[in-house]
Amino acid sequence: MSLAVALVAATPVAAQQQPSVGFTTPAQHVTIMDAASGALLYCDDCQSPMPPASMSKIMTVLLVAEALEAGRINLNTRYRVSENAWRHGAMSDGSHMFLELNSEVTVADLLRGAIVVSANDACVVLAEGLFGSEEAFVAEMNRRAQALRLTTARFRNSTGLPDPDHVISSRDLAELTRHLIATHPDVYRIYSEREFTYNRRTQPNRNPLLGAFDGADGVKTGHTDASGYGLVGSAVLNGQRRIIVFNGLSTMAERRSEGVRLMRAAFHDFSISTIARAGEQVGEAQVRLGSRPAVPLLAQSDITIGGPRGVQSGLTAHIVYNGPLQPPLREGDVVAHLVVEGPGFTTQRFPLTTGRKIGRANWFSRAFEGLRLTLFGSS
Repeated sequence: MSLAVALVAATPVAAQQQPSVGFTTPAQHVTIMDAASGALLYCDDCQSPMPPASMSKIMTVLLVAEALEAGRINLNTRYRVSENAWRHGAMSDGSHMFLELNSEVTVADLLRGAIVVSANDACVVLAEGLFGSEEAFVAEMNRRAQALRLTTARFRNSTGLPDPDHVISSRDLAELTRHLIATHPDVYRIYSEREFTYNRRTQPNRNPLLGAFDGADGVKTGHTDASGYGLVGSAVLNGQRRIIVFNGLSTMAERRSEGVRLMRAAFHDFSISTIARAGEQVGEAQVRLGSRPAVPLLAQSDITIGGPRGVQSGLTAHIVYNGPLQPPLREGDVVAHLVVEGPGFTTQRFPLTTGRKIGRANWFSRAFEGLRLTLFGSS
């Protein structure tokens, strides 16, 4: 079979791997994403694995949220603070919530500690309580990452403490955040809390967007010597939610100013558009020796693309498939892709499915085609 290409239309593209012309940032591994559609609005080295530091606690929180939803635990479930967890807290230089050795703490407090003040000790207590050991919990983190198709994620602990093999891309972090917001809104609301008090100590939420950008309600900061200062941020403006992720800045002050600037740009400098709804016909593919000569191709899901405002022309979309297709074809089979591309953009592919069932042609048509191929070949 040969590669069939059908031109569809000129249209903007969704995923650019090089920074957009005219937009620069000192941050590294930058992702700007539309939360509703998942459309990637801006990408600067966004698919390369990076050390996420405490930003990887979003996966830790997701596993706790899923355990709550499944009824395996509730907010009043109590876990004991082991020596291992205690050493990750009061005996460490990292963020913690001042848990006392051998004390019992509710899941509600541990969850707030992990989310609001990025408490390492809370994460370890939750990991050990849910799966018996942090190692078993980390194995589940990696299984969930695989199930969510976070292909760059490799977790080695529940906290994000430095480990050269503990990595994830900024795009996958954005996808993980998008999933948490969509599936566990009650847990996500905790990210907007401005402070947390435990054991007579009140600590502030370190997220610099809270109170600095209207509509900001999350998500997570991170910092290690290897990662620099990073942020996963999310906000809602005029009914739209954006997610930003970046890393590699030098100071907390720079993280704050750049976080606000990137979030402002996410809403004002970038836009999205839907070029096809799920189930909408995008084109057709030729079928050899089928009951019909062609099959309609439908968008498997909404095809939404995004990018800088004003960059809506000069890019193309076309359908690519190995064809002509060979029957029988079932309705709903993925047989083609809509490919969107253009200068300075990495190709974005959207799956297309067959819009109807196609059987084999009758015996006479097959016999005639066989004779034609014998006499004239496939050209």
